[in-house]
Amino acid sequence: MSESLSPPTKGTLYLVPAPLDFGCDSQVPLTDVLPDGTLRQAARLTHWICENAKSTRAYLKRVDALHPLTAPLQSQLITELPREVHKKGDHGGRGHAAFDATPLLAAANAGHDIGLISEAGMPAVADPGSSVVRAAHDLGLRVQPLVGPVSLLLALAASGLNGQNFAFVGYLPQDGADRSKRIKELESLATRQGQSQLFIETPYRNAALWQALVQSLAPTTRLAVASGLTLEQSRIESRSVKQWRNVPCPADNRTPAVFAIGS
Repeated sequence: MSESLSPPTKGTLYLVPAPLDFGCDSQVPLTDVLPDGTLRQAARLTHWICENAKSTRAYLKRVDALHPLTAPLQSQLITELPREVHKKGDHGGRGHAAFDATPLLAAANAGHDIGLISEAGMPAVADPGSSVVRAAHDLGLRVQPLVGPVSLLLALAASGLNGQNFAFVGYLPQDGADRSKRIKELESLATRQGQSQLFIETPYRNAALWQALVQSLAPTTRLAVASGLTLEQSRIESRSVKQWRNVPCPADNRTPAVFAIGS
């Protein structure tokens, strides 16, 4: 009588945080911002789903200097999320269908562990990847987040704003009139509900956003800016808009920043 073959054990989807120095002028030692356990697990993985293949390879090269990779860098299987996910988001909306990431997890169904990684910080938080996590749950895969920096939470904790009721609203409109309208909407939410509002911008537009904030917000609204988080030159400041109007923009046009408003 022949024995029946049991199905292969499914792999795990690991959410692998990356340092926050992507695109910055300097790099922070990985051991300063990522636990050794996270780095060791990253070194063990050979299959990746990522936001950017080039930045993933650069990160793995830094990991390899601390813990040798299980497979050489050139043998790592790295798959980029489609550009449509970057532009339209993981969850669709505005007439777009939600992205189905199921095919990207075929290797996990076959028993391989997979790493999900973004350019900086925690994947699927203010970055693409939530569709991959959702698909992993639907397929019955184990999902394991690893410990590492999350810029939004670091900025919120250091802002002095309400950390028990907050929202991340992504990017604000680029059009000046639309952006001013959105700023006032978020300020109203912060005032009426006590809900801190966090948002980000492409670094080269930091100054433009800053100018719009100090012009559109009420003098008593508190505005916090955190730039270069975890880097030696990090800068985190929080004060009323009235006070900010006498201070230059605290974020340069090269360094990623998180902005937050509240009371």
